Amino acid sequence: MSFSAENILLVGSVLLFASIVVSKTGYRFGVPALLLFLVVGMFFGSDGLGLQFNNASEAQFIGMVALSVILFSGGMDTKFAEIKPILAPGIVLSTLGVFLTAIFTGLFIWFITGMSFTNIQLPILTSLLLAATMSSTDSASVFAILRSQKMNLKHNLRPMLELESGSNDPMAYMMTIVLIQVIQTSGMHLGTIFVSFLVQFVVGAGAGYILGKLAIKMLNKLEIDNQALYPILLLAFVFFTFSFTDRIHGNGYLAVYIAGIMVGNNKIPFRKDTAMMMDGLSWLCQIVMFLSLGLLVNPHELLDVALVASLIGIFMIIIGRPLSVFISLLPFKKINLRSKLFVSWVGLRGAVPIIFATYPVVSGIEGANIIFNIVFFITILSLIIQGTTIPFVAKLLNLSTPMEKTGNDFGVELPEEIDSNLSDMTITQEMLDEADTLKDMDLPKGTLVMIVKREEEFLIPNGSLKLHVGDKLLLISEGEKKTVE
Repeated sequence: MSFSAENILLVGSVLLFASIVVSKTGYRFGVPALLLFLVVGMFFGSDGLGLQFNNASEAQFIGMVALSVILFSGGMDTKFAEIKPILAPGIVLSTLGVFLTAIFTGLFIWFITGMSFTNIQLPILTSLLLAATMSSTDSASVFAILRSQKMNLKHNLRPMLELESGSNDPMAYMMTIVLIQVIQTSGMHLGTIFVSFLVQFVVGAGAGYILGKLAIKMLNKLEIDNQALYPILLLAFVFFTFSFTDRIHGNGYLAVYIAGIMVGNNKIPFRKDTAMMMDGLSWLCQIVMFLSLGLLVNPHELLDVALVASLIGIFMIIIGRPLSVFISLLPFKKINLRSKLFVSWVGLRGAVPIIFATYPVVSGIEGANIIFNIVFFITILSLIIQGTTIPFVAKLLNLSTPMEKTGNDFGVELPEEIDSNLSDMTITQEMLDEADTLKDMDLPKGTLVMIVKREEEFLIPNGSLKLHVGDKLLLISEGEKKTVE
């Protein structure tokens, strides 16, 4: 069966429903959602129920659109105050670390495919191209696992890994494109390659910053009567940022990520509703992207590359990624051995390498199908070995702490325009021994009680209200806003 105008909505809705149901089950057991989405796509694909989807160009376009939304949404969720202390190591990992991973892995691929026991032989440039497509990491499923296990990480490791994963895709993308051009033109001058990298980074970063500032001003100046249109306006801005930056020869992925950080760390109207909408769109894009990639692959072809792909994947996990991380973090003496080991283990491959592996296919590079199948196999291998063991490794290295509480037990949120914080407090017997009414309680200056919850009853507070053990108080206090300039 193939996709058509008559059945695309039916098939699409069934795929989405199946993905969400399966991911809910896997979430409880710490299985990465990405792996489950891929499996659903493979199950419904040509070797499963028979859905025919074999257009690499369409999959590449889906991936480009999805990545733009995912990276922007990830940027919005990145707090500048958290990444500021680890900005330098994060950037080094996302540039030098990715480059070293590609070099080490590419040389190993060239070495291993030249052996007599393998059924695949790849020249050095093709080996480096294969390594470049899978040199970036994916943290979305990593932190989904950490959240499901109610874990947090010490030593600012969470923001470091978020920054690396959000900003390392451009480096892998540029290496992939440059190597494709080198193969097609039978060589390229080293100076030309360096200038291409420099322009992509500088123009991409500059465009992301400038357009991010423009988006902030636009959102705050425009007075739209219907607040539901603000997320749509922001979505149009995301696509414009990517396409405009690409048109002026910058890196669009880097631009949308930086623009997302700008928007996420400054005041915009209806922030919570807009952020929730973008988060939902991000999940939709992830599901659609993973499903399409699962449909694109022919699982029976993975058997032909299983041996070579397994050797490459194991090399990346135990040698390539750790070696790159340790070399990249040499200047940063404050990062201890346990942290470096954990960062090395979180070299998780995701949907991005598979998308980048479609570029050689679309460009008609010799051996492109082998590249795609190897990358797909290694992604599954990485998700199974690394993705399912991240909580265990974090505990083993004594780097995990309980997840900090966010929000309040009342489920109440304030608009961003109100510069205040909400929290809750439970009354204990020790508190009652000192004061049993609100007027006698020694609350911090600038803090007021909004609501009192007593079992299933909500009470409007007044100074003479007698408090009981177990009462929950919803507190409002003065807040402080921080922005990125």
